[in-house]
Amino acid sequence: MLEISLHILDIVENSTRAGADTVSIDIIEDTARDILSVKIRDNGSGMNEDVLRKVIDPFFTTKTVRSVGLGLPMLAQAAERTEGKFIIESKGGEGTRVVADFKLSNIDRQPLGDISSTLVTLIAGNKDVDFIYRHEHNGQVYILDTREIKKEIEDIPINHVDVLSFIRNHIIEGLKEIGAEA
Repeated sequence: MLEISLHILDIVENSTRAGADTVSIDIIEDTARDILSVKIRDNGSGMNEDVLRKVIDPFFTTKTVRSVGLGLPMLAQAAERTEGKFIIESKGGEGTRVVADFKLSNIDRQPLGDISSTLVTLIAGNKDVDFIYRHEHNGQVYILDTREIKKEIEDIPINHVDVLSFIRNHIIEGLKEIGAEA
């Protein structure tokens, strides 16, 4: 994967397959600390300790359609390549937390990518999942919470084309307001 947003897409799709109905995605860009941090938390089925120990092995997967699982190992490698770190915590029945920290100025850091398209794709394909996206850029914060949007649109499905268009524009404008990559 060439962009961090694609790693996010992959990790969150894992969350939804694990039965999560709420997923939080936090991105922190802090130029003073020279860090880009991506944190994803879900309330899915989680993993037992045995699976958790194996999860960053590219030749291990819980999927039955293929015998390799490259998403988490590739994210871990991308973070570590930039003098960053990768953490995964999980408990069966409680959910999973993934943290990938990147040195912001490192030449090997992948670009964040098209985060608005990633979020719209996740929302479109998972209308029953609540997404809380928080993006902090040098102390300025943008938040998108699909629970709030669902309250406002009432009977209109969140994956309706007009709603998704609104969400995409809201994300792009919100990120511009805080000075983040859009």
